[in-house]
Amino acid sequence: MAVNFPTLDPKSLTPIPGLALGIAEAGIKRANRKDVLVMRLTPGSTVAGVFTQNRFCAAPVQLCKQHLLEANPIEALIVNTGNANAGTGEEGLRRAFQTCEVLARSFGLSAEQVLPFSTGVIMEQLPADKIVAVIPQAVAQLTEDNWFAAAQAIMTTDTLPKAASLTINTELGPIHLTGISKGAGMIQPNMATMLGFVGTNVRIDRGLLQELTAEAADTSLMQLRLMAIPQPMILLL
Repeated sequence: MAVNFPTLDPKSLTPIPGLALGIAEAGIKRANRKDVLVMRLTPGSTVAGVFTQNRFCAAPVQLCKQHLLEANPIEALIVNTGNANAGTGEEGLRRAFQTCEVLARSFGLSAEQVLPFSTGVIMEQLPADKIVAVIPQAVAQLTEDNWFAAAQAIMTTDTLPKAASLTINTELGPIHLTGISKGAGMIQPNMATMLGFVGTNVRIDRGLLQELTAEAADTSLMQLRLMAIPQPMILLL
């Protein structure tokens, strides 16, 4: 439940050059609801992440950790609501990887270059067929100014979409940050099923980005994703 949370103005969310978002309705939990989000990152982007500290991790969490360790750079993300793909064993891993494979083919990538995220009901197998069926729809809608719809697409028990943007003007040009999150009463234990995604146009080393991501998560008690989109005119030293 949102407490003292202001109504979100879609126009207040700043697009991040090189980060496009696409939305689809797969009918995972119910019809006529945005429940699939695809993110496409420009080649050369830097991605870092922190994850729940719970002992039993859902299938997408396991795959995210594995793919971030691969040599292939991350260039796409896929998120679904309505089903968390948690407690689903090897079949859950297979279905999560299937969504990565199908999205990867849309962009000419390998499945290991895609990070999957799922949130919703636990102990039920992921309806991968429904997600796969609408991936073309989400890809067709990819735009850089889709942050408000993206915030809606990752909601579960949230009553309002959560998103924010920040611009910092520097001598080298403006630094933009835009992020979305979901989760109501899901911070504990150990970040539980929170999801957060933040994009920025700053060029940044992956090691430093990982440190900042961990620090932000430790401070805010939320799962956070930071994605740095390379822009030649902006360099943090």
